[in-house]
Amino acid sequence: MTDTARTILITGAAGHLGRAVAARARAQGARLLLLDRDASALQRAYGDADGQVAADLLDRAGLAAALAPHIERAGRVDALLHIAGGFRMGEAVHETTGATWDFLMDLNARSLIHVAAVLVPHLLAHGGGRIVTVGAGAALKGGAQMGAYAASKSALIRLTESMSAELKGRGVNVNCVLPSIIDTPDNRAAMPDADAGQWVHPDALADVMLFLASDAARAVHGAAIPVSGLV
Repeated sequence: MTDTARTILITGAAGHLGRAVAARARAQGARLLLLDRDASALQRAYGDADGQVAADLLDRAGLAAALAPHIERAGRVDALLHIAGGFRMGEAVHETTGATWDFLMDLNARSLIHVAAVLVPHLLAHGGGRIVTVGAGAALKGGAQMGAYAASKSALIRLTESMSAELKGRGVNVNCVLPSIIDTPDNRAAMPDADAGQWVHPDALADVMLFLASDAARAVHGAAIPVSGLV
């Protein structure tokens, strides 16, 4: 199957990176399933475009039910680009609350388990596919006031590697990108004095993700690829 005939599921599709990935994928001719928790955010981002799926990634049964008619209509999904996730910092490890820990582990790790539970059986039944997840460069080493966040993104990386080991011989490539700070309006507002020229532009990160989702990356398995912006 050629890249232009692919159907790609994007989670976190209403966010800045999700929109960049969707635009790049659509320009390549892919059909898109655009998943986000907030239906109104999807509508604002994509208007009346087809393939919008409002679902909570922390509700496995609800997610499966929401995706089922879209997958049936598409016939098959060839790639999952799992962008949904989140960031929170500010608490030292000894001050980390259960609420913060659960929030980040749910958002960055449990969400992957749930979407994998829905999509992996489908990919296997249809001869394989690609999965690309979004970790973080900050997950490679703990930092002050970032323990829970780094742990949750590290968990996502380990889950990605484990899925790759489980699925490599079954036609499914599973890989991960590790961006540094992504150049978004939210990050610019949060860090007004930082040098945003050194950050990763969403379009550049989208290009790496779509490479990993393409046939050109068919020999790449279990990679965690740093995408660290300009030097």
